[in-house]
Amino acid sequence: MSKVVTAILGGGQGARLYPLTELRAKPAVPMGGKFRLIDIPISNSIRSDFDQIYVLTQFNSASLHRHISQTYRFDAFSSGFVNILAAEQTGTSREWYQGTADAVRQMLFRLTADAPDEVLILSGDQLYLMPLEKMIETHR
Repeated sequence: MSKVVTAILGGGQGARLYPLTELRAKPAVPMGGKFRLIDIPISNSIRSDFDQIYVLTQFNSASLHRHISQTYRFDAFSSGFVNILAAEQTGTSREWYQGTADAVRQMLFRLTADAPDEVLILSGDQLYLMPLEKMIETHR
């Protein structure tokens, strides 16, 4: 079985959902009680046995970070994780993300650090149920 790393785009300003996004990123918008939009792509990934997940964030992301850190914990014997990759300025890059493709470009070195066979890129604010392993197989 191949190694797949999931990168979930944590969203931008979310102007169309204002005022819901006044104090939070779009993927942190609550739905169905205690859930957030971000839970859908994370759940799809975990159910497809893709349990190495990064969430790329930048705008209004404190509540999203808090939700992820309090919700997703794997046991000590699992290689699974859900980690935040927040936008950062470095010695080689002084720019914030200039869109979703740029977020992936700037974090590609972290996404590929463990030499995955594929990097699956998902939106953090779309609602759908999908067996992602079938999508990966179709695109191989």
